[in-house]
Amino acid sequence: MTDFTTDAPIVRERHAPPRREFYAYFAIIFLAALPLALLTWALGAARRMELPEKGPVSRAWTQARIITPHIFSA
Repeated sequence: MTDFTTDAPIVRERHAPPRREFYAYFAIIFLAALPLALLTWALGAARRMELPEKGPVSRAWTQARIITPHIFSA
């Protein structure tokens, strides 16, 4: 009988991160956030009578960068 308690072989499976799935979710979230970011950007510009520092694409991109990793960490 073999005793594996002292010299147990360490088997490590390397899983590649799901890049295609991540990018697919990122694109979907980005496209969903874009209209809302455009609306808030336009309302902010109308309220202050000047263009905000971040554009609507940058805001949507930031939101997608924040939300997508939360999906994969759950």
